[in-house]
Amino acid sequence: MSFEEEWAGLKADAAARMQLNSAPGRDPDASPTGADLVAYDDELGRIGHLAYLLHNNLKADGKHAGSTTEAAGTSLNSDGFETGKALTSAGTAWTKQVGALLSACAHISNHLDYTKASKKKDDDWVVAQLSVSKISGYYDVPGRDEGRAVPRPQGPVI
Repeated sequence: MSFEEEWAGLKADAAARMQLNSAPGRDPDASPTGADLVAYDDELGRIGHLAYLLHNNLKADGKHAGSTTEAAGTSLNSDGFETGKALTSAGTAWTKQVGALLSACAHISNHLDYTKASKKKDDDWVVAQLSVSKISGYYDVPGRDEGRAVPRPQGPVI
């Protein structure tokens, strides 16, 4: 048996055994069935507060660890140890990672504040629209083509 024949047989066997994982296809424009947005203010407030606390604590403690690590790296490097360069590099990476995490915590806290305010604004708008639509149901408001809503008085007006 030649190499090409053996290789073709192995490829055919592999293709027969292969299983691909996939998600069922869906229409990207269709809305999900039973979807409901539920956001409770107390939950959002708790998450936002925890993100705020993490931001404040990490801001103080993260910089302390970074400055200490860089100082140790500089000291070891000046004493001729090769680990000083590695420790300084680790300190620089640490500082960058702390900055990224601080940014993420601030983003979470700010976004939750925005979401809470936006949700309240949307809810107030919906309530106002529902109130107006219920009130207008009690009045006979004609369309533009129907003419006047109040008939002209018949007879003398006193």
